[in-house]
Amino acid sequence: MNEMRVRQLSVFIENKSGRVSEITGLLGEAGVNIRGFSVSDTAEYGILRLIVDKVDQAKEVLKSAGFTVREDDVICIDLPDKPGGLAGVLKIVAEAGVNIEYVYSLIATYVVVNVADVERAVHLLSDRPVRLVTQEEITTVHL
Repeated sequence: MNEMRVRQLSVFIENKSGRVSEITGLLGEAGVNIRGFSVSDTAEYGILRLIVDKVDQAKEVLKSAGFTVREDDVICIDLPDKPGGLAGVLKIVAEAGVNIEYVYSLIATYVVVNVADVERAVHLLSDRPVRLVTQEEITTVHL
């Protein structure tokens, strides 16, 4: 069953401006495609979790740049696109007594970014080549 595991990279970073941008820039320059990611933080540090197409190359690039990188096996599930799809899958795992430590999505091009000043961020992005997604689009999207 090893073939059903996905290799995830966890990058430990200082919680300061520009660190996630630096990492994603390094990977992009190296031709590594990020397929999914999650960022969690505390006051002093953060963890950037990544699913990439070239795991070994990504590890090498990030370690060479001085980042601490850990590799873990995770699972990736293609959820049914219907109400309760995620809940149904997570219930199976939870009822089996397996602890779910965290969940994040992959591949879709919509990403959620939590910022300190939403109005300012919207204003800054409004004249850039970035398309902001509305709540209505989230409600009606069909992938």
